[in-house]
Amino acid sequence: MLSLSSILRCSKASSRALHTARVLRNQKWSQLTNILAGEIPPPVQVKSISTEGLLLQDGRLFPSACIFLEGEVILWDVPPTLWSGWDESRFEIFDVVVPKPEILLIGTGKSVNPLPAALRRYLNKLGIQVDIMDSWNACTTYNLLSEEGRRVAAALLPLRYRSWKTAS
Repeated sequence: MLSLSSILRCSKASSRALHTARVLRNQKWSQLTNILAGEIPPPVQVKSISTEGLLLQDGRLFPSACIFLEGEVILWDVPPTLWSGWDESRFEIFDVVVPKPEILLIGTGKSVNPLPAALRRYLNKLGIQVDIMDSWNACTTYNLLSEEGRRVAAALLPLRYRSWKTAS
């Protein structure tokens, strides 16, 4: 086996100089996420929920419906009346995300309102277990499961309906 000193001696003797370069990193690509990596992103943690919205541990307040997925918060456009006019398109993000969460907690606002059977079948067909609960319990359960390192997502409705398009 050659040592570094013998390689350097050979390179000095030859007409070719040994060339080294620092690794160049393109800053444009530093924001991409490796979907094949096994690490779970840091969880979003809910500090409290009120009629004003969801307050996260980092101080951000979300007054409208949102989805917690892979350490990110996604604003969620939902109709003002629960389950009226809802179809699979409200949950299509879970059709394209890789890897899929093992469990989806759906917080239905102040009280528990069962998910329509067609939407439950759709999410189960994607391989996602669905738990329906009021939003306060969904936030608490999400915090616990994410702290355990589970692949958990939450689709949370506020205690008082507000569209994210008009929330101020």
